[in-house]
Amino acid sequence: MPTVIDMNAQPAAAVAVTLRQMRTEDLSAVLQVERAAYLTPWSEGIFRDCLRVHYCCLVAECRMTLIGHGVMSVAAGECHLLNLCVHPGFHRQGLGRRLLRRLLHLARRHEADTAFLEVRASNRGAMALYQSEGFDEIGRRQGYYPHVQQGNPKREDAVVMARAL
Repeated sequence: MPTVIDMNAQPAAAVAVTLRQMRTEDLSAVLQVERAAYLTPWSEGIFRDCLRVHYCCLVAECRMTLIGHGVMSVAAGECHLLNLCVHPGFHRQGLGRRLLRRLLHLARRHEADTAFLEVRASNRGAMALYQSEGFDEIGRRQGYYPHVQQGNPKREDAVVMARAL
């Protein structure tokens, strides 16, 4: 069973990171990463549903510690990247790119020819990653994401991106 993140551990770039399928027993650690990374994290129920319907669900593991995860659905020639998350203590080490590339590889194996995703308009780092991997903005969803700033409920736009596979 994966352990809680130890921020005193060596950076992920210095040790091997394994990408593998997410399992139900990973959910506690997945939720810790999700809550560390997002103000409005997914619930355990959402992850359970994704596993139940057999979405492509991956985790990034470093020394028996989960440090990231990705969730993607594939159907009708399309894939939808639903969640790509790396613990903030392990950002800017290429883990998001590795997860993204593995998910897109799996999408191709499932005969998807187009990939779609939504990203918060304020998440410049993620948008830069997706653009560097060939995604282009194809639209916006106004007020798509919930967001709380200084105690006042607010909504944030999603940038819809796509790329051919």
